[in-house]
Amino acid sequence: MNLLSKNRWSPYLAGALLGVLSWFAFLTAGVPLGVSSTFVRTAGMIESTVAPDHVRDNAYFAATKVKLDWEWMIAAGILIGAYLSSKLSKEPKGDEVPQLWASRFGPSRGRRMLGAFLGGLVLIFGARLAGGCTSGHGLSGSMQLAVSGWAFFACIFASGVATATLLYRGGKS
Repeated sequence: MNLLSKNRWSPYLAGALLGVLSWFAFLTAGVPLGVSSTFVRTAGMIESTVAPDHVRDNAYFAATKVKLDWEWMIAAGILIGAYLSSKLSKEPKGDEVPQLWASRFGPSRGRRMLGAFLGGLVLIFGARLAGGCTSGHGLSGSMQLAVSGWAFFACIFASGVATATLLYRGGKS
């Protein structure tokens, strides 16, 4: 069976490939993996079409550099790769509102989309506040054996378990 048409990959293979990608990033760009700055840069690009002086004079944008770079290409590749993976694997479309969510919050597709959007906003705010995202702090940091990377992973898993417990307490899967 063709690897690209599989519904699920081995986590060991996926982890090894992430490691190779990390080495490639260090060898070619001299930087660790990360994508959260992409969203800031994209916002700056959009804002520069209507308020270029504000973007030029903004200290945050001056430090972050509003540009298309390798990080932006990785983010685009994640989106394109996810889409191609879903098409190549021919996996049937899942429920628009997962059963566990519906049992806890109701079957509203709009509520589900709003929850996902608000969760994404909180995630990107936290990533920018922390100076990096899960790939930057967790993957790249832990691959470099940084204590902060391992502490980040421990905190992300603990907060994920706590959030799931709080949100889905008493729900049926």
